[in-house]
Amino acid sequence: MSVFSPLEWKAGTLRLLDQRKLPTEEIWLEYTDYREVARAIRDMVVRGAPAIGCTAAFGYALGIRAGIDRKTVYETLRATRPTAVNLFWALDRMSKVADADVEREAIAIWKDDIDRCLAIGRHGARLMPDSGTVLTHCNAGALATGGYGTALGVIRAAREAGKKISVYADETRPFLQGARLTAWELARDGIPTTLITDNMAGALMARGEIQAVVVGADRIAKNGDTANKIGTYTVAVLAREHSIPFYVAAPLSTVDLDTPDGTRIPIEERDAREVTHVGPSRLAPEGIGVRNPAFDVTPARYIRGIITEAGVAEPPYDRTLPALFAK
Repeated sequence: MSVFSPLEWKAGTLRLLDQRKLPTEEIWLEYTDYREVARAIRDMVVRGAPAIGCTAAFGYALGIRAGIDRKTVYETLRATRPTAVNLFWALDRMSKVADADVEREAIAIWKDDIDRCLAIGRHGARLMPDSGTVLTHCNAGALATGGYGTALGVIRAAREAGKKISVYADETRPFLQGARLTAWELARDGIPTTLITDNMAGALMARGEIQAVVVGADRIAKNGDTANKIGTYTVAVLAREHSIPFYVAAPLSTVDLDTPDGTRIPIEERDAREVTHVGPSRLAPEGIGVRNPAFDVTPARYIRGIITEAGVAEPPYDRTLPALFAK
């Protein structure tokens, strides 16, 4: 199977697809300096928890290959994004290998993430309806991972298994990952997709037009509380109200057993400009106050199942998630 990936590693150079330019331009940027890789993560050239982890691993390898102190490289990359736990997981894994092995380990993390996504897809496909429409929020596809995707991996696998499902993609304000990235990915794959604004989901659920919801995650606490792109919590509440199953798809590297519940997950607050502008165009008056939390936390009670590469965890998550690690 040919799997699209938003990153490439060739002859000691990291190439990243600039996701800020999609869908109108497909531009690949090249990196040989770990500090520039850190900036790429922070500025959202690359985004999505698993993809951030893979990118950080290659950034770490570049720093070590350049002879930079391990602690300096580690702390520089670690400081880029506070919520996505895959970042810390990948850096911790990289820090345990010898200098001579960092490139090999980064490649292994990348390839391993693709394999995990393929397994997530297989486990999640059986949970999708045989026909109908699945809603997703933000982008949890190939662009957010090493390749193939988590939530979109489930959708891809369901389609590959012959299920006749289509997709409603939330636009996902304020950074529009759904409109710019999810819609681009699914159209590229020929999967029937309809773009909706975030505030349309409830009305479409009430009309019976949505049969399931599947989203990704940036961090999952031990009790199943899940941090994902802002607006996910709203979708989960609406799904519960309309008796629609709500699933989270993520690799076990996104599960943080050291975080007991969602109140302990740090939430990144991003630049106000993402809210006041779309591209160069200002939407709001000068000087207006702005809140821009990048993520919200969906309580475990709203989640029907958490789909991982080791299987599907169901409530109570404080028991079933640790059991998946044992596999």
